Amino acid sequence: MLDSLSTSLKDAVKKLAGKAVVDRAAVEELIRDLQRALIQSDVNVKLVMQLSQSIKKRALEEELPKGMGVKDHVLRIVYQELVSLMGPETELELKPQKILMAGLQGSGKTTTTGKLCRYLQRKGMKVGAICCDNFRPGAFVQLQTLCKKINVPIYGDPNEKDALTIVRNGLSALRDVEVIIVDTAGRHALEDDLIDEIMQINDAVKPTHRWLVIDAALGQGARDQAKRFHEAIGIDGVIITKMDGTAKGGGALSAVAETGSGIVFIGSGETIDDLERFDPDGFISRLLGMGDLRALVERAEEVIESDDLDVNAMMKGKFTLRDMYKQLEALNKMGPLKQVLSMLPLGNMNLPGEVYDVTSVKMQRYRVMMDSMTDAELDDPSVLGTSRIHRIAYGSGSSVDQVRELIKYYKMMQKALKGFKGGGRFSMNRMMKQFGGDKLG
Repeated sequence: MLDSLSTSLKDAVKKLAGKAVVDRAAVEELIRDLQRALIQSDVNVKLVMQLSQSIKKRALEEELPKGMGVKDHVLRIVYQELVSLMGPETELELKPQKILMAGLQGSGKTTTTGKLCRYLQRKGMKVGAICCDNFRPGAFVQLQTLCKKINVPIYGDPNEKDALTIVRNGLSALRDVEVIIVDTAGRHALEDDLIDEIMQINDAVKPTHRWLVIDAALGQGARDQAKRFHEAIGIDGVIITKMDGTAKGGGALSAVAETGSGIVFIGSGETIDDLERFDPDGFISRLLGMGDLRALVERAEEVIESDDLDVNAMMKGKFTLRDMYKQLEALNKMGPLKQVLSMLPLGNMNLPGEVYDVTSVKMQRYRVMMDSMTDAELDDPSVLGTSRIHRIAYGSGSSVDQVRELIKYYKMMQKALKGFKGGGRFSMNRMMKQFGGDKLG
């Protein structure tokens, strides 16, 4: 999701960066490109106009920071305003609390509740869930199945029709857990009975947080939905789901502005581990091709043992076949390779589609082939000539073409990481400092 927006934003920034002179005409052209990119991605037109006016006013009127050229100054403003569009960075303290989940039917609320249980459990919290969705058949069974997988207690009663009774009984049943997550019922539209019910639940639970779950595909309607929920219970955070789909996503981002809160999490996959803490700076960095190393390191620390993957070595561009042997498996645990690589500051580098096309079957085949290599070959793939390739193919039960495919894949990965290691890190450090993020230290 948002691939087209990312491409359009990078193209707009690249066009400005390539200009010899940045004057009023160049700024106005940049703003038109940004407007087109955002509106095509379903971002609310009013928000786009506000963003445009702010960028134009600042770019033409703000005094240049000492030591910064006009071009870098304008790019910095664009970055800062796009980050502002995402809303403030939300805080999530690891302490005893209650979280109320709200949203429309089909938004992915129940699945997200399970993912949130998993996220907090990994942070060392004792978590429990209450399913008070007595409207959708199978809602309780769905959440129960998710919670069973991760040994999280859940309370629900499919035979009880009163959601408020379920909530009160659930709060009593789960009094020994630290964090209680309440999954409420959704509807196809914002009906009055749903609003009345969720207001009553909100009064009974007295939650620490009230989070709105929005489907990335909802489009412009997301703004009105968010407004109604916010007026009813006071939304203080948004979770955007199905970010791995083909939806434009701008409508969901627009909903954030309506609640006046920030995005707390984004869901970008189907497994229970596919819930990512949202960081506005990191998100915009990724859209602009600047990566998000903080998210990458956090994901690596959460799902990978320290001896599985040397993140620092990967950051420096060190990548032998021996590294790839263990890193392919480790990267697979971290999620789809495309998501992982999007967190690296690869700039506008367009990687071949084959880089992302590594299935678990291919990984296993690659490992079998690498098991047939010598230590010298794993440490220095440049020695792999025709005779060695034939020997590896014979020893691993593979074809020569399959071994060459492995070598080709390795070289593509190595090239990508070399691009990161080279001028990339210095320029990205400089860019992030100029943009106010200073992410890379």
